[in-house]
Amino acid sequence: MALAEWINLASQLDIEGLEWYAGFLEMENQNNWGKFRKMVEDQGKEIPMMCCSPDFTHPDAAFRQREIQKQKHWIEMTYALGGAYCRVLSGQRRPELSTDEGVKLAAECIEACLPYAAERNITLILENHYKDDFWEYPEFAQKMDVFCQLIASVEHPNFGVNYDPSNAFLAGEDPLELLKRVSKRVVTMHASDRYLKYGTIEDLQKEEEGAVGYAKRLSHGEIGKGLNDYDAIFSELKRVGFDGWISIEDGVDGMDQLERSVAFLRKKIAVYWPASPMKN
Repeated sequence: MALAEWINLASQLDIEGLEWYAGFLEMENQNNWGKFRKMVEDQGKEIPMMCCSPDFTHPDAAFRQREIQKQKHWIEMTYALGGAYCRVLSGQRRPELSTDEGVKLAAECIEACLPYAAERNITLILENHYKDDFWEYPEFAQKMDVFCQLIASVEHPNFGVNYDPSNAFLAGEDPLELLKRVSKRVVTMHASDRYLKYGTIEDLQKEEEGAVGYAKRLSHGEIGKGLNDYDAIFSELKRVGFDGWISIEDGVDGMDQLERSVAFLRKKIAVYWPASPMKN
């Protein structure tokens, strides 16, 4: 699908913005950046968030330096599109990497990018991610304890958390437990939902321990119809004063499903943030 077609389709939904992906093929030409920003803004929307996947845990220093340069390029892309948030990841969970060493490498790389982001008023957001499509190994900071250790290692006003409750299930962990540990650092959120195709959460936890590859028991689904408790999630976010963007991860079964997910989130947000417009 061409970006122009996607922009036109998505802009028909009751939303305020479109999250961007750094790997969109048409974004390889830097001359297109301004064109697509105008295309989105002409629809009355904005591009608040950029989704990218740097790999900061590689043992080779030259490789990590190239990843830092890629992240700075994506920060520049975010800035050109008028965005305020640019995702970072830790990197791959390579078998030979200890937790402390991986946290050190990832933190150093993120910190190397932060001055560049701050100059452009961009906040780097670390997601509790599972695995980039092009990676051999899962996310280094996939597990809650490692994620929290990395978050605690980076203190900067232009650094925060992009919370995705569904990814905690892929780690075999409780998304509400993770949220309570990092809620004060959350600045953006991926609203998603998953459902079990068979078995139980306990089965999932056993299956995912040490597994490589996506969980076969879990599938993306319509938001509000899956495993996530959005009342509990939004209650905690409201408690800590969250008022950031909520980006909808849905639509695998078509635009009708995505429209229902938007409607569900609209209703929930009106309950917890009645005085604020939805940001999604």
